[in-house]
Amino acid sequence: MSERSNPLGDYVRARRELVTPEQAGIPVLGVRRVPGLRREEVAMLAGISADYYLRLEQGRDRNPSVQVLESLARVLRLDDAATAYLLSLAAAEPRRRRRRPRKESVPPGVAKLVTTLALPAYVEGRYLDVLAANALATALSPRLVPGANRLRDAFLDPAERALYPDWESAGAGMVAGFRASVGTDTDDPRFIELVGELSLASPRFSRLWARHDVNVCEGEPKRIDHPQLGVLRLNRERLGVGGGRTLVIYHPDPGSDDAEKLTLLATATQPPHDADASRRRAQDGGAPKRAPQDVGEPSRPSPAVTEPRR
Repeated sequence: MSERSNPLGDYVRARRELVTPEQAGIPVLGVRRVPGLRREEVAMLAGISADYYLRLEQGRDRNPSVQVLESLARVLRLDDAATAYLLSLAAAEPRRRRRRPRKESVPPGVAKLVTTLALPAYVEGRYLDVLAANALATALSPRLVPGANRLRDAFLDPAERALYPDWESAGAGMVAGFRASVGTDTDDPRFIELVGELSLASPRFSRLWARHDVNVCEGEPKRIDHPQLGVLRLNRERLGVGGGRTLVIYHPDPGSDDAEKLTLLATATQPPHDADASRRRAQDGGAPKRAPQDVGEPSRPSPAVTEPRR
């Protein structure tokens, strides 16, 4: 963060504007000219002076105690993830110079794992860049390819946005998860470039980003409206693989229509001979056929290896 940045003040101000007087238990008298709570109201409810709270918002005091921050979190109605984010903003140390861009990569073992999984899987970096993806993930969304950015595609590509029947909540969740992933590392050139681009090109992203919502993305069901298969309901698991990178895997409930659709999609992504083998295995119940043999019956030699009669 640069010396002029004020992430702590920006955050508490944005969250203050989202809390209504009714939510805070404050009676509304007359016309209010500010959205949400006034500064002096937040200070009163948090048990601190209005002048001290003003200094926090303006960035003139950057070292509040944990007790003050927890009081503010209570007044601002922050959940556990948002409270942890607030505490991290106060604990972050300002950096003196901007660092060089860091190129994210996938550990070789994780890259091999992604290609061998029989489920849609990809690896994303802390800025939601796609670092690796298998063929089934790309079949689920053509934008899930190395070098793409999930945030940029979701907000700037209509085809990607059409995959989400619940786009309003999906888009908000993606932005909140992105803020949690970035944390206080906001001086990275990659972050500055991406947020600047999206803020200019997407009014919806700009509005969501200004809310300062924070959400730690975990496993949860997702609905995807595939152009050929229709709506699929898939479980999404997110597994950390180190360095801020995440392995994302989609899987259906066993025996569901979604599982059948995903099997069709997997068959379509395989080479012809692999697809035929997969189809036969599915018809045979997933196991290769074996000749019937009574339990305890000794194996008989093959005619090809018996000795000729003399």
